[in-house]
Amino acid sequence: MIDTRNLCVSLGGTPVLHDISVTVPAGRLTALVGPNGAGKSTLLAALGRLVEPRRGEVRLEGRPLEDWPKAQVALKLAILRQHTAIAPRLTVEDLVAFGRYPHSHGRMTDADRAEVRRAILRLDLEDFAGRYLDTLSGGQRQRALIAMTLAQQTGAILLDEPLNNLDLAHARRVMRIAREEAEAGRTVVVVLHDLTVAAAYADHVVAMKAGRVQAVGPVGEVLASGPLSELYDTEVEVIETGGRRIVLPV
Repeated sequence: MIDTRNLCVSLGGTPVLHDISVTVPAGRLTALVGPNGAGKSTLLAALGRLVEPRRGEVRLEGRPLEDWPKAQVALKLAILRQHTAIAPRLTVEDLVAFGRYPHSHGRMTDADRAEVRRAILRLDLEDFAGRYLDTLSGGQRQRALIAMTLAQQTGAILLDEPLNNLDLAHARRVMRIAREEAEAGRTVVVVLHDLTVAAAYADHVVAMKAGRVQAVGPVGEVLASGPLSELYDTEVEVIETGGRRIVLPV
């Protein structure tokens, strides 16, 4: 479980997050949603200890995140950012192996290599394992980064817009994997813009606007026409069909 208490974050001297107190439960897939500039990526970065709070705190398993040694944080928490600088002449397998570094410290064991292979298979990358990253499409590179994140084998997984550049089949695969990780008891947070996808796979939603949390709760409460229309400042219709919610701007 990760939670924040009165969290405030500034970037370059500009306040971005304002007094955020929220709990991200274990064993659920939490969708972090909201309009552009709402602060979703900044909140995710704060949860992953990539930005320092101006005030307040982030707590991991009930303990202030700043009190955890960095090496232990890397064993507890993995984060996929929107923009990750990677060496283009790495192979997919080499990149995914970086996810094992908190465990192996550069000395890969058979167990580490097995986890790398498993992550590659889960992301449908077995035919690309030996390919250099600069020979891949954007979607293939994105899947490789997600595989690296999964290979880290942490109790908390934070994914910032993981569906970027993915086709429909692989977007579904990634969300099913995220769902599986949550059902295995992990804390999973996914930043999403596709609200229909959020409604289909998440069971907990944090809605943000202008650097504040506007709503928190189950899908049925937060991803409803009224709250979404207020969140996005435009009329939103939620249609239920075949047991699924489809979210449409009107």
